[in-house]
Amino acid sequence: CGGLLLNSSGTLESPLYPSNYYDNADCLWEIQVESNFLVVLTFRSAQLQGGCQNNSIEIYDGPANTSPLLGRVCSDSSVTYTSSSNLLTVRLHSNSGYSSARFFAEYHSVRADDNTTLVCLSTYMHVVIKRAYLEALGYSVDNVILSNGVCKPTITSSQIIFNIPYNDCGTQRQGDNETITYSNVIKVAASGNIIKRKKDINLHINCKMLQNTWVQVMYIANDIIHINETQYGRYNVNISFYNSSSFLWPVYDSPYYVELNQILYLQASLQNSDSNLTLFLDTCVASPNPNDFTTLTYDLIRSGCVKDSTFQSHPSPNRYVSRFSFNAFDFVRQHPSVYLRCELVVCRYDDYSSRCYQGCVSRFKRDVGTPDEKVNVVIGPIQLQDANPENRKAS
Repeated sequence: CGGLLLNSSGTLESPLYPSNYYDNADCLWEIQVESNFLVVLTFRSAQLQGGCQNNSIEIYDGPANTSPLLGRVCSDSSVTYTSSSNLLTVRLHSNSGYSSARFFAEYHSVRADDNTTLVCLSTYMHVVIKRAYLEALGYSVDNVILSNGVCKPTITSSQIIFNIPYNDCGTQRQGDNETITYSNVIKVAASGNIIKRKKDINLHINCKMLQNTWVQVMYIANDIIHINETQYGRYNVNISFYNSSSFLWPVYDSPYYVELNQILYLQASLQNSDSNLTLFLDTCVASPNPNDFTTLTYDLIRSGCVKDSTFQSHPSPNRYVSRFSFNAFDFVRQHPSVYLRCELVVCRYDDYSSRCYQGCVSRFKRDVGTPDEKVNVVIGPIQLQDANPENRKAS
């Protein structure tokens, strides 16, 4: 249960709704909308049993483990919550013996104040301030600078535009278990040579980049639809097939047809300007359905623990790259197409307590810390050319 919701509006509901959900449910939904929009969440129905000690719905103003709690729903009520950014998290928790409960909620996005606009791109922060907004307050656009005083904006007839790199212009970096935050300050000085009667403005810019990234690939068990999708606040990771262990030539065939048991080489690459990052391959799961990674799946690697006997890690040229391989298989003949969904984690290079340095760990141990933050990107498909009955199977 749970998941990542990226549409501008939608619904979320408890498992098995409108029936009661099962005992010991622990579900996490992240609602992430377009940059400079807010999330408005309304509970239409909430029937929980046993009080907040046994069943509760928690709403967080951002990622669950590091953001303020907006509220807790414990009984039937129609209540609305609004985020302060474009990310809001809902967590459902139930204890054993109190499964007579269910909920249904709707969400939509609303535009935030558009006098200032911030977009967190893969290599820099893009900030736009309306010129008319500052001038209406009595400030001159000539007095707008970054805190380091060196990097200058582009000023047009209607806008002041900053493109602030993550690794320059005085940008500060700070991390926790869920995000790496890049921050800077745009300063607007009040006019006045000897005296001034207006306060200076400090506009604090923060880009919170969620550390965990989901990437999907597909092979037809002989395509590579190369889709690179970056969501606001998430790192940009590409994953591609290569034709050999030299990793010199990426595969662009679509679909990608392979022989049964052929060695498939893959490379995941982090696209970011921050030189203090590293990339870690945590999980890769195979499925015959690109939209369903729960019904029929096969684990290649899970939580850093190798599950498939043919899976191999390969040396990487730098810490922004993760390389691995495995032997092609199909799903019991009825499903010639195989999709891969891989979770990669981005960490600070010098943070030796982070997930990137823990290696093989149990899911239970990981869940005690921070929940997964995911972005879904699909490349593929791959199909098998071989149809011999002795083909290697996965179930």
